Amino acid sequence: MNLFYVENIEGETAILPDDEARHCIQSLRKKVGDTIHFVDGKGGFYTGEITEATRKRCAVRITQQQQNYNEPHTHLHIAIAPTKNINRLEWFLEKATEIGISEVTPILCQRSERKKVRIDRLQKIMLTAMKQSLKAYLPKLNDLTNFKDFIRTQNSAKSRTFIAHCNEGEKPHLKDISKAKENTLILIGPEGDFSPEEVALALQHECEAVSLGKSRLRTETAGLAACHIINLVNG
Repeated sequence: MNLFYVENIEGETAILPDDEARHCIQSLRKKVGDTIHFVDGKGGFYTGEITEATRKRCAVRITQQQQNYNEPHTHLHIAIAPTKNINRLEWFLEKATEIGISEVTPILCQRSERKKVRIDRLQKIMLTAMKQSLKAYLPKLNDLTNFKDFIRTQNSAKSRTFIAHCNEGEKPHLKDISKAKENTLILIGPEGDFSPEEVALALQHECEAVSLGKSRLRTETAGLAACHIINLVNG
């Protein structure tokens, strides 16, 4: 099934964005009368019949719709330091979207080697992954945020917050203390890990230190492992 993304829906009519319209009409050679499926990124899954098909425009009459399609059981937010090799961060965003994630915040840490990201490019990767995995919810992607600012403003009352780090000391495994249907925020550090000062600040703000296993994981692997664990806990 080819799945399209639509933002512009008015009544029973949906207008595909330019890039989606080109893919639908020019690449896939869809025409007036054909049936297509599309999502709005907010939980709406639609079936419709193409009523207008030109090189620049594709209009669709909605024939069926389902709201809250495969709605997640929990809100999973991962705050992760962008990797030096941006391809690794892009890989994480793609796979986390496929598995299931609600929100991502890139964070700038003391040991971060990458200090800039192109949010527009990252959003396109997540959009493509949403469609590929037949999901109807597009994860929220926030702007790059300083770690200290993020810790001081994140609302721990709404989400149980964990920080995964490799510093010494006994830490419970995330799978052993996370709970189903519990909104969760997980902090994942850069290649050089969080600094001791960052860990201490997080613990002061009600974060719980956790382990993701005995192996030392790359940043993007740690992020995906955390995402997978929470999804398994939530069935």
